[in-house]
Amino acid sequence: MASIFANAAAKRRGKCLLNDDLWVISFLGRDRPGLIRDILDEPARQNVNIVDMDQRVMQGIFVMTVVADFSRAHISASELQAWMQRKAEDLSIQFSVLPLGQYRGRRKTKKSLHVVTILAKDRPGIIRDAADVAARNEVNIERATVTARGDLISIEFIMDFSECDKDDCKTKLKKDCELLGLDVVIQDLSRSRKEKRLIVFDMDMTIVDFEIINRLAGCAGVDEQVKAITEKAMNGEMDFKESLRQRVRLLKGMPERDLQEIASDLRLTPGSEELIHHLKHVGYKIALISGGFTYFTDVLKEQLGFDYTFANELEIENGYLTGEIKGEIIDAEAKGGIIYWLAEKENISPDSIVAVGDGANDCLMIKNAGLGVAFNAKEVLKKVSDGSLSRENLLGLLNVLGLAEKERDLP
Repeated sequence: MASIFANAAAKRRGKCLLNDDLWVISFLGRDRPGLIRDILDEPARQNVNIVDMDQRVMQGIFVMTVVADFSRAHISASELQAWMQRKAEDLSIQFSVLPLGQYRGRRKTKKSLHVVTILAKDRPGIIRDAADVAARNEVNIERATVTARGDLISIEFIMDFSECDKDDCKTKLKKDCELLGLDVVIQDLSRSRKEKRLIVFDMDMTIVDFEIINRLAGCAGVDEQVKAITEKAMNGEMDFKESLRQRVRLLKGMPERDLQEIASDLRLTPGSEELIHHLKHVGYKIALISGGFTYFTDVLKEQLGFDYTFANELEIENGYLTGEIKGEIIDAEAKGGIIYWLAEKENISPDSIVAVGDGANDCLMIKNAGLGVAFNAKEVLKKVSDGSLSRENLLGLLNVLGLAEKERDLP
């Protein structure tokens, strides 16, 4: 340390070529109330200006780094170090001091900063793997925060994409993370910090853990035909409106009591009920936009408290399905338009809306929202989304939205 502070003395004699007014001081020790005040008391008295600071507590350990400006100080960096050495034992801390000029990296005039949230089942090496993916794609990590929830780990990175083609890097980063079994969502920093107010979900295979129309088809004895049409529609290989009409026609003559039986046993995706409870508790409006049927969205609205539900209405006469749909069909275009309708209705920007879905029919809904998340999704949807979550990580959406800390305080 003596050689470091020799630079400060040389500067004051006019012999130092580097700008040594700025020094990085790091502190580490047992946390307690008043520690920041006690550390910064003497620097403040000596007119040392703190121009940058990062502080947090990890596992009861206090960690803080400051950039201190000595240009107008009444004390030199070496004199402050001597004071800190005398106080260190009393404060139960360790500290180090470095001249910023010798260590500062190249400062960029324009950065392309993004919030990159990675979620996965916790294991050794997961942070290293995520950092390796960033490095291989020429993406610089500026900050990282880790949050654990049970066996789920969430890593929030602030990453700079200015050294690469942004869109290409995002695509590669998502693909590389997927190969490692990591869920990832990438948000532009400026847009991510805009307050999200409303979240919309698809129903089948997102909130409900199965395709309802396939369950209906099983009751009607036409499951193989309907499943084949559903798969083509989900993969974007068939027009949704026509696929839906074909499937509903196969249900002609089905008794309403079969619908009632399915509606009474809507198995929810693991984590969905807890997620919606937490979102509503912190003030989100919740919407369900489905290419499925009102018969089931109405049940979920009452059960889970959705503020809005949109779906197709099956025509029922004398207690039996006619094989037709009443009114306009809610397809991909309609889902996308509902995003703008909700924004106007709630007097918010579409950037304040989050959309979560799983199939090709959700593409416009995902694109039009401020944040679009593909959940347990088909490849066609992953390509247009800001990232994806796997089936077991639906609750990880709280981390993506920056609500993980608030969740801990919920009943």
